[in-house]
Amino acid sequence: MKLRKLSQLALVSMIGLIVATLLTACQLVTIDYVFVACSAGTSPGSAGMIYTYNVDSQSGALRQPPRPLVPSGGTNPVSLAVTTDYLNLYVANQGNNSIVHFYIAVSGALTKKDSITTSTPPVAVAVNSNNNLLYVISGTTSATLTEYSLGKDGSIGSIVAQTSLVLPGFTSDTILPAAISVEPNNKFVYVSAYDESAYNPGGPVSSTANPGWVFGYAVGSNGSLTPTPNSPYQAGVRPSGMVPDPTNRFLYITDYASNDLIGYQIQTNGVLTFLVNGPFKTGNEPSGVTIDPRGIYLYVSNELDSSVTGYIIALPTGTPSALVNSNASAIYATDTQPVAITVDPALGRFVFTANHLGDSVSGFFLNPDSGVLTQSLQTPYPTGALPTALVSIPHGNHSIQAVFP
Repeated sequence: MKLRKLSQLALVSMIGLIVATLLTACQLVTIDYVFVACSAGTSPGSAGMIYTYNVDSQSGALRQPPRPLVPSGGTNPVSLAVTTDYLNLYVANQGNNSIVHFYIAVSGALTKKDSITTSTPPVAVAVNSNNNLLYVISGTTSATLTEYSLGKDGSIGSIVAQTSLVLPGFTSDTILPAAISVEPNNKFVYVSAYDESAYNPGGPVSSTANPGWVFGYAVGSNGSLTPTPNSPYQAGVRPSGMVPDPTNRFLYITDYASNDLIGYQIQTNGVLTFLVNGPFKTGNEPSGVTIDPRGIYLYVSNELDSSVTGYIIALPTGTPSALVNSNASAIYATDTQPVAITVDPALGRFVFTANHLGDSVSGFFLNPDSGVLTQSLQTPYPTGALPTALVSIPHGNHSIQAVFP
């Protein structure tokens, strides 16, 4: 009888061990995919590559799937954008003036579908939340905003609207675009740019205009682009990255030259007005900027410092205040020269930077209660040469679980 009880106990123990093992294995779940645009090499004419990573749901660590990379369809990819259904990825290749469309499988695998050629080198791309319009800013000696239609399958269609970025009163100045932002409600599009004729370190200056600007456009029901009242709006010296908050109330722009974060309130007619007490200090040479899905925390990548600066956003006013970590610092170290930054969209718990000179991605765990970042396991994660951009999407049926306040 005693032997029988011992046998039953052993059986129960074995079953428990098997269940525990299965539960442990189940924890290794991919919650997001991260796509990183890289040059395949440093030699002239090197083709661009898109690297794919799985994000572990528990640790935020990056792992490469069986098919970790595909050609970007051109050279020198500089910008990535995804549709809000996470089925389509668009890559801007500056080296051969192309915008390439990829289909995203449930596994994260990318399949090239179609592409277009732009008349001048593209700088950045964005997609509206209805997934029917693609925005491209281009030009290395002048700036142009072009709006393309998108098919239901994500295919790139014809030009819907196109406009040149010209500074009133300084129409002959050279305007160089930096970033583009589409408001979540699709009513307005904003483009950050700077006047090279007024700001040209190490070169001649021929204009007395303010150097930094953000151009605003109202989007009509037919896709028409109409400048918002009083556009363009001053934006420091050399605006770089740009991000709207998810509630369509605020817009934030990094100023690469002044080491500042510039905040605006978006009026109902699209007019931008400066936030009180701004601009807000960042690290040195800020470039990328991102906001978590709840619209509470904002993070800036600082190229010269190889760091991330974190902020908490006061929801009534939009004012960002620096987050201080356990070391009484607002700075979080990355690998060398982070040029782009993103927050994972599935849970809003992980932050990633693309490190241009580090040839890597740095990962952080985002504390949802405080916004403080801690480095994820085994960070940084190696990439190809000279990464320039990155985006993240939820994996499969993992719906976005971050809840707006």
